[in-house]
Amino acid sequence: MKFTVLAGGIGAARLLGGLAAVADPEQITAICNVGDDLEWNGLHISPDIDSVIYTLAGIEGEWGWGVRGDTTRTLEALRDLGGDAWFTIGDLDLATHLRRTSVLRAGGTLSEATAALTAGRGLRTTVLPVTDDPHPTIVQTAEGDLPFQVYFVQHRAADTVTGFAFPGVEDTRPAPGVLEAIAECDALVIAPSNPFVSIAPVLDVPGVRDAIAHTRARRVAISPIVGGEAVKGPAAEMLRALGHEVSALGVARMYAGLIDTFILDAVDASLVPEVQALGMDAIAFDTMMVGEAGRARVAASLVATLSASMA
Repeated sequence: MKFTVLAGGIGAARLLGGLAAVADPEQITAICNVGDDLEWNGLHISPDIDSVIYTLAGIEGEWGWGVRGDTTRTLEALRDLGGDAWFTIGDLDLATHLRRTSVLRAGGTLSEATAALTAGRGLRTTVLPVTDDPHPTIVQTAEGDLPFQVYFVQHRAADTVTGFAFPGVEDTRPAPGVLEAIAECDALVIAPSNPFVSIAPVLDVPGVRDAIAHTRARRVAISPIVGGEAVKGPAAEMLRALGHEVSALGVARMYAGLIDTFILDAVDASLVPEVQALGMDAIAFDTMMVGEAGRARVAASLVATLSASMA
């Protein structure tokens, strides 16, 4: 079975890690959000792409980002010198950003830089940015508009969200291989990622949503909301602030008409009939990806669900 996964955030990285453990990694393509990207001290940082690469390489940090066991001596020295140090970059992590930026400065694309990084880590899974063009996510708040990482890291997601903007998205183009990965896969999976800041920036690149609408693949989404709370990150607060129901059903409503199957956690099994009423199949099983065994278990359940639906 050939998989294409729309990916953003730690939930997506963990799902991809599990999927690569139970399926052929060479049959998996991750299409990654780049709305979180930023420039830090002259380096191009792609947090969602890096989380996917580090997780697939088995070196992700204890908190799901960065490199496991990394140190921050360079960052601390930079802070002592009065430099820009609000965004945490580890010493080993720094090598990734130096390599990416060197490819970009030599005239390469973000896709080419990502391919160099995946090759350097020995990965067999294809990792693609959704676009090679600039595609920032702006979080609109009661206090003003903020680039995503300023909102999320510097302000610790404390500002009241009023909306989102993707300036210039109409001028972006899907990166090479993105539309083909959507058209040619057997299963199109929307990872358990924040629907506003991880998935919407992917869907809004011109051509992506239309490709999903016309793919022959079975289209499935996994809820990032379990028992009325986000597994990780500010998704619940964003749903609440923007008037959505803070539940798996609230997320399912956002994907209605785009997917065939919605997966809820077992604790939300009572919502299955309401999700089905939206015109999609609904399946409930344990979606908590605790440790490598948990990731593999969830991925195996996903594969079993897809196989049954295609039978």
